[in-house]
Amino acid sequence: MGRILAIDYGEKRIGLAVTDPLQIIATPLDTIDNGKIWDYLREYIKKESVEAIVIGLPLSLKSEDTTTTVLVRSFAEKLAALFPDLPLHWEDERFSSKIAQETMIAGGTSKKYRKEKGNLDKISATIILQSFLAKKT
Repeated sequence: MGRILAIDYGEKRIGLAVTDPLQIIATPLDTIDNGKIWDYLREYIKKESVEAIVIGLPLSLKSEDTTTTVLVRSFAEKLAALFPDLPLHWEDERFSSKIAQETMIAGGTSKKYRKEKGNLDKISATIILQSFLAKKT
């Protein structure tokens, strides 16, 4: 089995999370500047066995596309072209940032850690991935 990589897309930063090789546990991986994501993904996928990619899909409360949804779909098209052998899965990401913030508070992380937006992005990606894993089993 390979890992599953999750992506929480943002115009400035992209949060990443990954499973263990047995696809049991989702853990934060990294937060990458948007402009550096393609090199990062090429390197990561080259060195790790990645089986699939999960992308957080930003929808409105009425389950409709938002302005960000268009950007995420465009990102996913490029991702599919670069890694045609990896299946892409969509996961609703509504409330993932709010849940990530609450999780960090409940976990006792420092206020300084929580204020670093990159940390929120990778925790959000972890929540997206955990949601995907819960539906998979």
